[in-house]
Amino acid sequence: MQLRRQHFLLLGLLLFFAGVQFRLVESFTLSEKSSYFVAAQMGNGGPSQQPNLWQNAPNRKVVQPPRWLGLALMSVGSVLTLKSLSMKGSG
Repeated sequence: MQLRRQHFLLLGLLLFFAGVQFRLVESFTLSEKSSYFVAAQMGNGGPSQQPNLWQNAPNRKVVQPPRWLGLALMSVGSVLTLKSLSMKGSG
């Protein structure tokens, strides 16, 4: 399948807004089920006992994405969006 103009536009906008989300949020707290899945994939026995935002749930893992990730996603998204606007219409 060949990527058309609307595919580039959608992908660019999704990446751009995902980058905005990563810039606005400092950390994510995973559920217990997600924490065990990530720990199993990384080879750890269980989620690490880090200080959490919720004191009642010590088995939840807190993920802090790096600051540059949001900027990188926003950059790639904006380039793809501009690329889609410069392409000829599908027809």
